[in-house]
Amino acid sequence: MTITSAISVHPFEQSADSEIDFGAELRNVDLGSITSADFEVIRNALYNYQVILIRDQSHVTPAQQYQLNNLFDPEATSYGHGKTLDAKRSILHPDLKTIPHQPQVQVIGNGFVPSYEGLENITLKHPHHRTFHKHPIPEEDDLHYTRFYRWHIDAALYDLNPPKVTTLLAVSVPQGPKQTLRYDDGTGEELAVPLGTTAFVSGYAMYDRLSEQEKEFVRTSKIQYAPHPYIWMSPVKSLSDGLGLYSDGTELPYSELPPIDESKIKIMPMVWKNPVTGKLALQIHPSAVEKIHLADGTVINDLATVREIVHNLQRPGISPERVYAHVWHEGDFVIFNNWGVLHSVVGAFAKDQVRIFRQCNVAASEDPVGD
Repeated sequence: MTITSAISVHPFEQSADSEIDFGAELRNVDLGSITSADFEVIRNALYNYQVILIRDQSHVTPAQQYQLNNLFDPEATSYGHGKTLDAKRSILHPDLKTIPHQPQVQVIGNGFVPSYEGLENITLKHPHHRTFHKHPIPEEDDLHYTRFYRWHIDAALYDLNPPKVTTLLAVSVPQGPKQTLRYDDGTGEELAVPLGTTAFVSGYAMYDRLSEQEKEFVRTSKIQYAPHPYIWMSPVKSLSDGLGLYSDGTELPYSELPPIDESKIKIMPMVWKNPVTGKLALQIHPSAVEKIHLADGTVINDLATVREIVHNLQRPGISPERVYAHVWHEGDFVIFNNWGVLHSVVGAFAKDQVRIFRQCNVAASEDPVGD
């Protein structure tokens, strides 16, 4: 007897002026007890729609969350950043707290939490752009206006492979008025966003919009990422659109980084192939780039030039009409294709607005495949 799944797939409805062509809600799902038939539906939906929303999943335990991630890559077992979060100089260190009994799952959010999943008296810090952007929004405009904090792929980008998927569970969601997101890059572009949204853009759409010459360039070129990138970039400040860094020569020299194993430096394709559809996504972590390897063997190693090339390729893809800004509700469980989308933390919370989320991703058992 063939076992079928009751899960139904509902693509996100978009406004008439939107160019978002990804995202779907799955209904009739209990992530605490999914069958193999259920997972087949979930996996196919993920790789066809890139961002999947499943509501009312507050009951899902950290162990069940990790088990779901593991189904996408059974040989992957360790947290996507390994133990690099222990490095106090890493820019990721303040943002995540590891659940003691399930170390692949992190707690993120905002505010003081007396007790949660074995963590006691923790203070969560929602990343605020003033700590990372070179020219932050003035203090008097804070909480009314906001920015993309940092567009990125969840990935260590040194030693470990980028996780295939990331899962996010909204445990506690403070409510508040919408904020106006400003690009502040000379375009005048703005986007009204829900408080504390997570923003997503499609790497497939980003690739599809390139010129034929650009497509040829990204299909045949590779990105070399900096060793220990989140320590290397720790003194550097971001562009106001959150899509990469200023080139002021403030990166830490190699001599000030932890020991570097040349074999662990990541040189990766600019485009990553979808395992179900075969489509190509422009997948580059703009803040961690260091060099570009061209098809003829030439290496572009001028950092300012590398960053400018990457920014020019990616910037059209983050225009307001192409950004999906999720409206979070308690119990929302979001799965996203980390090999096919970029995402960013957004928003500014007051100190007394307590927000608790659980994040899980595991370093993949294989590297993404290019063209």
